[in-house]
Amino acid sequence: MTNLHPKIETHESVMKDFLLILRRFVPPYKKFLILNVALNILSAVLNVFSFTLLVPILQILFKLDNKVYSFIPWETVGMSFKTIVVNNFYYYVTELINHYGASTTLLILGLFLAFMTFLKTGAYFLSSATMIPIRTGVVRDLRNQLYKKILYLQLGFFSEERKGDILARMSGDVQEVENSIMSSLDMLFKNPILILIYFCTLITVSWQLTVFTLVILPAMGWVMGTVGKKLKRKSLMAQGQWSDLMSQVEETLGGLRIIKAFNAEVKMNNRFIKSDNKYRDTISRVNTRQQLAHPMSEFLGTVLIVIVLWFGGTLILNNHSSINAPSFIFYLVILYSLINPLKEFSKASYNIPKGLASMERVDKILQTVNPLKEPVTPKPIKLDDCICYNDVWFKYQNDWVLKGVNLTIPKGKTVALVGQSGSGKSTLVDLLPRFYDVDKGSITIDGTDIRDTTLFNLRSLMGNVNQDAILFNDSFFNNISFGVEGATLEQVQEAARIANAHEFIMASEQGYDTNIGDRGGKLSGGQRQRISIARAVLKNPPILILDEATSALDTESERLVQEALEHLMRNRTTIVIAHRLSTIRNADEICVIYEGEIVERGRHDDLIRLNGYYKHLCDMQSF
Repeated sequence: MTNLHPKIETHESVMKDFLLILRRFVPPYKKFLILNVALNILSAVLNVFSFTLLVPILQILFKLDNKVYSFIPWETVGMSFKTIVVNNFYYYVTELINHYGASTTLLILGLFLAFMTFLKTGAYFLSSATMIPIRTGVVRDLRNQLYKKILYLQLGFFSEERKGDILARMSGDVQEVENSIMSSLDMLFKNPILILIYFCTLITVSWQLTVFTLVILPAMGWVMGTVGKKLKRKSLMAQGQWSDLMSQVEETLGGLRIIKAFNAEVKMNNRFIKSDNKYRDTISRVNTRQQLAHPMSEFLGTVLIVIVLWFGGTLILNNHSSINAPSFIFYLVILYSLINPLKEFSKASYNIPKGLASMERVDKILQTVNPLKEPVTPKPIKLDDCICYNDVWFKYQNDWVLKGVNLTIPKGKTVALVGQSGSGKSTLVDLLPRFYDVDKGSITIDGTDIRDTTLFNLRSLMGNVNQDAILFNDSFFNNISFGVEGATLEQVQEAARIANAHEFIMASEQGYDTNIGDRGGKLSGGQRQRISIARAVLKNPPILILDEATSALDTESERLVQEALEHLMRNRTTIVIAHRLSTIRNADEICVIYEGEIVERGRHDDLIRLNGYYKHLCDMQSF
């Protein structure tokens, strides 16, 4: 399970992790990023330009400027461009006042301000709209990568992980990445542009006031940083507890029959409520700290404005300032505009650690290395002679499950594996399609090591019928044709007839298009098993693996399934795992496995005459 108490990360470490995630997932959407940056620059410039109209508007309203302006040619040498622009701007404004009067000029400037604001908000909207394909695309890619990784990881990974935990990572954690990290992309691509342009404007208006402002800003940043330090740790803890909840729900859905049979509803409900309350307490603390970001930044921003207002106002009142009152108000407006992107930074400083905590859990799946390696130059493989287990040793963790197994299975023969539960029968079979790799020794098909071919080539040679028929929430047709591309209805029907399944399929409401429910829940055990056999018939594999295929069935169902299996096994190389020894009397060879070793082998009658472990198993069943 994921460590729920990681070390507290520094701000630099958080930003580094954030940028690494962006480098992994954002590159396919570069064109949207470029467009976003361009629109953000345009929006910021239009914003500053529209606010500059406040100065002449205020001067007209309060009649603060009686200076006479004359036009200065744009190519004049010896004057700064800024001076020429400001002078000529006021020249045109005074010309408007002279020709149309102050009231009409005020209306013209107001309409121009409204038009500039319309352009600014339009650019802002478009910049936000260009972020949507990035956000949704990255989250879609993340989900796709997770699902693909789950499909291709070896089975051993899932024996150590709970299904509910994996579901929580695909749902809650991926959603948190979108809400926290992807929503912070604006912070990275918009706010720095706004801050830079607004800051340059502040310096242009009054560098003295800007220096004073910069002295105060670090104190604000320090306060914000101290509040958010532990957020990632709490978020990771909350996501771990959410996984526990999902695991409990998944276990409950899978075990409802047992829960009801043992009157354990109250016990299970109390267990869930306890875990749910624990999650609620943790997530409440996380959200409380997160909700503190906006009011705190609002308050600190107002404090900054008040301090600058007092300082600048005092300078103007004492005639010690280089700017006049309207310019000072323009300065305050730009300063207040600067606070918004700074607030977004503070908000992101809370959101990003929360998203990083979820990304860390998602990466536990994405970064898992699959020990099953594909060969660089694979060899084609097919069964013409035999399958050989050559001194095979295997262990899941510490103890050996298989110890030096040697077994040859000739083409077209049926080999049965028997023994007590936990002796290694299923493990021996699971090694053949490379659900796991051997630790020592090798498995060969016609002399070629199965590790020297592709997994697709190897597994295309095999068909499986398991004790628990694994079916999907789909139609009869799609379940039987599963894994066989381009199967026709006639081929599917023929496979169903061989598996003794055609009659009950046709008796259903929509025939082969009838949905069989979650895991085939609308069918009986025998019907599910016959659909599983029909699927193997349609695949038509040269190697057939039967794992307790009839052990969970009643007598009538077993007869029908056994008959279907006999059709399926004809002329195929078959490996049968059996508990019911009566079903394997006709096997070409029976291997008795005890504690990971083959202790007896031979045909049924030979093993009975041997009077050993196999006869002991038969006697127990007949008794």
